[in-house]
Amino acid sequence: MARGKLRIYLGAAPGVGKTYAMLSEAHRRVERGTDCVVGFVEHHDRPRTEVMLHGLEQVPRRQLEYRGSRFGEMDVDAVLRRAPAVALVDELAHTNVPGSRNAKRWQDVEELLSAGIDVVSTVNIQHLESLGDVVESITGVRQRETVPDEVVRRADQIELVDMSPEALRRRMAHGNIYKPDKVDAALSNYFRPGNLTALRELALLWVADRVDEYLNAYRSEHRVSKIWGSRERIVVGLTGGPEGRTLIRRAARLAEKGAGGEVLAVYIARSDGLTSASPKELAVQRTLVEDLGGTFHHVVGDDIPAALLDFARGVNATQIVLGSSRRKAWQYIFGPGVGATVARESGPDLDVHIVTHEEVAKGRGLPVARGARLGRARIIWGWVVGLVGPAVLAVLLNSVALGLANDMLLFLALTVAAALLGGLFPALASAAFGSLLLNYFYTPPLHRLTIADPKNIVAIAIFFGVGMSVASVVDLAARRTHQAARLRAESEILSFLAGNVLRGETSLEELLERVRETFAMESAALLERASDTEPWTCAGRAGFGRPLERPEDADVDMPVGDHMALALTGRVLPAEDRRVLAAFAAQAAVALDRRRLRQEADQARALAEGNRIRTALLAAVSHDLRTPLAGIKASVSSLRSDDVEWSEEDRAELLAAIEEGADRLDHLVGNLLDMSRLQTGTVTPLIREIDVDEVVPMALGGVPEGSVELDVPESLPMVEVDPGLLERSVANLVENAVKYSPRDRPVLVSASAIADRVEVRVVDGGPGVPDEAKDRIFEPFQRYGDAPRGAGVGLGLAVARGFAEAMGGTLDAEDTPGGGLTMVLSLRAAGSRPGALVAGRDIAEPERQAS
Repeated sequence: MARGKLRIYLGAAPGVGKTYAMLSEAHRRVERGTDCVVGFVEHHDRPRTEVMLHGLEQVPRRQLEYRGSRFGEMDVDAVLRRAPAVALVDELAHTNVPGSRNAKRWQDVEELLSAGIDVVSTVNIQHLESLGDVVESITGVRQRETVPDEVVRRADQIELVDMSPEALRRRMAHGNIYKPDKVDAALSNYFRPGNLTALRELALLWVADRVDEYLNAYRSEHRVSKIWGSRERIVVGLTGGPEGRTLIRRAARLAEKGAGGEVLAVYIARSDGLTSASPKELAVQRTLVEDLGGTFHHVVGDDIPAALLDFARGVNATQIVLGSSRRKAWQYIFGPGVGATVARESGPDLDVHIVTHEEVAKGRGLPVARGARLGRARIIWGWVVGLVGPAVLAVLLNSVALGLANDMLLFLALTVAAALLGGLFPALASAAFGSLLLNYFYTPPLHRLTIADPKNIVAIAIFFGVGMSVASVVDLAARRTHQAARLRAESEILSFLAGNVLRGETSLEELLERVRETFAMESAALLERASDTEPWTCAGRAGFGRPLERPEDADVDMPVGDHMALALTGRVLPAEDRRVLAAFAAQAAVALDRRRLRQEADQARALAEGNRIRTALLAAVSHDLRTPLAGIKASVSSLRSDDVEWSEEDRAELLAAIEEGADRLDHLVGNLLDMSRLQTGTVTPLIREIDVDEVVPMALGGVPEGSVELDVPESLPMVEVDPGLLERSVANLVENAVKYSPRDRPVLVSASAIADRVEVRVVDGGPGVPDEAKDRIFEPFQRYGDAPRGAGVGLGLAVARGFAEAMGGTLDAEDTPGGGLTMVLSLRAAGSRPGALVAGRDIAEPERQAS
C-alpha cells in the first residue's frame, strides 16, 4: 500500500490560525468530493473554529480515565477502520493520555500514513525538538510536548500560517484565543511583542531552510547548473594566507545586508600538493568562519579557478569574495591570476568581489613544479651527460672529421641520453649547449657564433626541437609513471580499508597505527566532542609525541562529520595525500562506532544474562523454596494442633520432616548466595597448601551412608586451594552424582596426581550426559533430562565450577566407562607456581570451622 501524504500547517504561536486554515482546507477538499474526516480537532472553545467543524464527519473520540478524570483522545483504530482518504489530526506534538495506543500523537499519525491515509496536521514552531533550548531562552518556558524535527521535515507539504505580533495580540485582546480571565496574563508573559517577534523569525527561518532543501533537490533532480539567486550565498576563496581573516569578515558583512545570507569559506588544494598553506592559519580561519555562522570546506583541484567556480555553482552561490593577488608585478607574465580568471569566467549570474588587504603585492612564491620523480641520482647523471658530455664530444670531434650531419646526430644522441636520464631541464641545457658548440666548431664560418648557410640554421633548429620533444616525452612519462604508482598504492590502501569494513577486523588503535605508518607521522589521534561548545576528547591514539587536545594543535587534521576529526603530528601533509587520509578518517569513525556497538552489545548481553538469572532465581524462589517451606509449615501446624494427640513416633517423624526441610532450605539458600557472589565477582579465595585427604572426606557429611566410596591416597602431593571452596565444590559434585546414580551402585570419589596437577574424580553410574550437553549442565538453573522441580534449582554444578575456577582449577565432565558421568576436578599441586599464597577472604571456611 502506498504511504499517505502529510501536510502540516506550521505557526509561530498559538492563535495564528493553523486549525482554522486546516479546517478551511478540509471544506475545500470535501467540496471537490474527497473523503475527508476529522480524526481529532481541538477548537479550544473558539467560536469561529468550532463553526468550521460543522459539515465535516468526525470520528468519535476514545474516552480514557486518568487520575479520576476522563479524557478524549483520537481513536486510531476507529480511523483505520473508517479508512478515509484524508484525516485531520490537530496538535501533532500532543502527548497522549497514558493507556492510549501510542505515547505521542505524531506516532498515531505515522500509523495512519503507513495505512495509506493522507493526514493534515498542525504544529507550532516552539514544539520542534531541536528548538527547545532556543524557545526556552526566548520565552522562559520549557516546552514539555515536542515532536522530532525529522517527522516535520518528512512532510510532503509545509505551509506557514503567519500573523504579525500586533495582529495576534489584538486577536488575543478581543478574546478570540483564550478566555477573558487569561488574556491579561498571556499578553504580559508569553505573548509579549518581543517573544512573538522572535518566534515568528524562528518559524520563517525554519521554513526558509525547508524551502531551500526543496530547491536544492529540484535543481539536482533536473540538473539545473545555472545559479538561481533565491538567497544570498557568499563563497570566500581562501589561500591559507593571513589575508583570509579579512576576506571572511568582509563576506560576513555582505551576508548581513541580505536576509538569510550564508557564508561558505573554501580552501582549494592542488591534487599534486604544489601549494602548501599553513594548517595553523587555516584552522584559525575555520574557527572564525564557524563563529560567524558560516561553514568551512576543503576541496581538491588542479585548476583553482575552475574548481572554485564549480563549487560556487554547486552550492547555488550568488557572490564570490577573493583577495587581491599577493604576487609582484613581474610575476603576472605567468598568467592573469586566480582573481582575474574567476571574474572573467563567472558569467552574469555570479558576482565577484576583489577585496584589498595588507598583503597585496608583498610577494608570494609561485608554485614550483616538482622534478620528474626520476630520483636524485638520475637527475645528477642527466646534468652530467647534458653539460659535460657535449664538451667531451666536441674535443673528440675536433680530432676526427665526420661531417656536420654526423656531428649533429652525435650531439642529438647526447641530448636524448640526458633526457632519458634527467628529464626536461638537463635535456634543454644539453640541447642549448650542443647547439652553441655545433655553431662555433662545425658550422661555417668556424669559431664564430654565426651561420653562413641557411640550411645549417634549419638543421640546428631541428636538432634543438627534437631534443626538447624527447625531453618533454620522457618527463611526461616519468610523471605518469609516478602517478600510476601512487594510484596503485592508493588503491591497495583503499582495498585494505574496504576489506576491513567488510570483515570488521582492525581495531581503532591498529587503524591509527596504520595511518601513522602510512603517512610517516609521529602520532595519530581520533578526537571527538559532543557539540560545538564541548571540549575535545581523545577516542583513540597511536604513536609518540605530545598528546593532542584540539585538531588545531595538529600538523594535519581531517574532519569526520561535525564533531570528529583525525589529527596527525609530524609534518605538513601534501594535498595529494589527503584523499587517502579522508578514507582513513572515515574508517576510523566506523571503527570507533563498531567498538562502541560491540561494548553496548556486551553490556546488553550481560544485562540479558543477568535478567535470565534473575528470572530463574525468582522461579526457584517461587517454587523450589516454597515446597520445603510448605512442608515445614504443615509439620509445625500439625504439632501445634490441639485436636490430635500425636504419638511419639508421629512426633518424631514430623520433627524429622521439619529438620529435612530446614536442611534443604539451607542448602538451596547457600547455593543461591554462592551463585550471586560468583555473578558479581566477589569471590576472593584464600589460597594455601593443604592435603586433599583432609578436605574431601569432610564434603561427604550430607550424603546417605553407604552411597559413596572414597579412594584418596595419603601420598598425594599437597594442593594450593581454598579449603572451604574445595569442600563446597566436592560436596556439590557428590550430591549431584548420588542424585542420579542407581542405589545399588555407589558413587566413587578418587584422587590422583598427574604432572603438576591433582585430579579429584567423582564417578557415578547414572544415565550419563551426551557430549553436546556436557557444557550446558554447568550453566546456572539447568536440570538435565526429566529432573523434577523438587530436585533443586540447578545451581550445584555451576557453583562447583565457579569455585574451581576461582581457585585456579578446572572442572569438566567425562563419560564413565560402562555408563554414567565422571566429574574431573583438576587442582594445582603445591609448588607448581611462584607466590602461591593469595591474600583474601574465604566465604565458606568460617561456616566449616563453625560446624
